[in-house]
Amino acid sequence: MNITEALEQSRPGIVNDVKAAIRKRQLNQRAEQTYLHWISRFVLFHDIKDPGNLAEEDQKLFLDYLREKIQVSRARLNQATQALAFFYEDVLGIPATQGAAAA
Repeated sequence: MNITEALEQSRPGIVNDVKAAIRKRQLNQRAEQTYLHWISRFVLFHDIKDPGNLAEEDQKLFLDYLREKIQVSRARLNQATQALAFFYEDVLGIPATQGAAAA
């Protein structure tokens, strides 16, 4: 199973929804790959649960894991944060709060 298949398994049709939102925002192919990577890792981190059922606290847990356990660079942590904000706002239609963006 590749990483986007896990995302698709969490909610059928979600990969196409992400790609459509990326096209709507006129982001490039590299942004698409990066966003799909981080969104998929987020879903995998939470055992392929439907991301619509994951709360702001779940985003914070994932970002804390990346920062503290994996020790990703600040740039990669920013990518992950932006990907989740995009995903929740542009794809799922759930407004991001200040807390998730600051994590």
